[in-house]
Amino acid sequence: MDKCRKTETINEDRRRLLCAAMGVAGAGAANLLASKPAVAQADSTIRPFSFKASDEQIADLRGRIGATKWPDKEQVPDTTQGVQLVTMQQLLQHWANHDWRKIEARLNARPNFITEIDGLDIHFIHARSKHEKALPMIVTHGWPGSVIEQLKIIDLLTDPTAHGATVADAFHLVIPSLPGYGFSGKPTAPGWNPPRIAMAWAVLMQRLGYTQYVAQGGDWGNAVTENMALQQPPGLLGIHTNMPAAVPADISKALALGATPPYELTPDERNAWNQLDFFNKNGLGYAIEMNNRPQTLYALADSPIGLAAWMIDHDDRSQKLIARVFNGETEGLSKDDILDNVTLYWLTNTAVSSARLYWDNAHHPTGGFFDVRGITIPVAVSAFPDEIYTAPRSWAERAYPKLIHYNKLEKGGHFAAWEQPELFTAEMRAAFKSLRKST
Repeated sequence: MDKCRKTETINEDRRRLLCAAMGVAGAGAANLLASKPAVAQADSTIRPFSFKASDEQIADLRGRIGATKWPDKEQVPDTTQGVQLVTMQQLLQHWANHDWRKIEARLNARPNFITEIDGLDIHFIHARSKHEKALPMIVTHGWPGSVIEQLKIIDLLTDPTAHGATVADAFHLVIPSLPGYGFSGKPTAPGWNPPRIAMAWAVLMQRLGYTQYVAQGGDWGNAVTENMALQQPPGLLGIHTNMPAAVPADISKALALGATPPYELTPDERNAWNQLDFFNKNGLGYAIEMNNRPQTLYALADSPIGLAAWMIDHDDRSQKLIARVFNGETEGLSKDDILDNVTLYWLTNTAVSSARLYWDNAHHPTGGFFDVRGITIPVAVSAFPDEIYTAPRSWAERAYPKLIHYNKLEKGGHFAAWEQPELFTAEMRAAFKSLRKST
């Protein structure tokens, strides 16, 4: 293939993914619902669950870490060629002494369960408040996340009186693992895209006996949560998102085509444009591969360092935060936080099964990732400055006609609950305060 044709092919792959991510041609809610698969409820048993990695698994991981083969150092003094060699070497040094049993004990100390929905085992943490009138909330993680992200917010939200709040701020929490992620089952056939997961979550909340509840999510968790809002299952009062699909159609199209920003953008809108433009041009490599060829990622199932590098290069600001953490700075996440999550993916062998969600979403399209979906139920938005893009209030108001809360925060990024649990908790309390009056 000559150089010009190769460049055209790369650009076409990027344009196709941008159309999916930015929503140049999104599907309407009516089409989404018309194509949804039936959710079977043949076995509604809810089974207690715990996880214990074998000593052999831990020993194998340590052996592979010790046998890491390094590439040459990058040619530039920054991260424009990817995760820097020094970061990965610092990560490996800590990983060699990382204690998986600590996070394993923390996970098992929570009420973990498995239940079958639509033929697939779904894992979830179900943390009930001691306050019976607490508001039930289902919280969904994304990629490369897991239920580990939400461990820091459980006590803050379920036991508010012990953390500076009142009984009126209490939540019952349901925290599931996405299909193919963590301790949930791995789909053996295509079709587990966000609308199908959304329907499964509604079944889960019904099965747990919740007749009124709210939903929260970021990243893929936002896609699932917004699809729940579109489907409007009985009892869903409203949703909260920390990564909203609120980019106007004209902005999405202009970004996908590489156009210049409209002159009339406000400062907040121009900031969001710049963030999205940077991500589109510099941050979509991982998504393009998982969108097109997830099965090709065999190296992630074979090399712990390969898996870690792939996971921490999700977005520029998160990657730089993680690099600072392994360089000895204290910021948001700890070294153990990061390695707890990577190790979970390794021990459950979910690197490739989790990546297939990108392929499933692309091959069963229901609109762009940031595409305005037409949600009509109450929505709350928290705009964190180091998210892939910081949604302006003006875009949120246009995307969600029943916007009940909007706040632009001073710190926090893509993994909001994990990085800034206190801020995230305060947002949940404020976001759903008006909906509690109707319960």
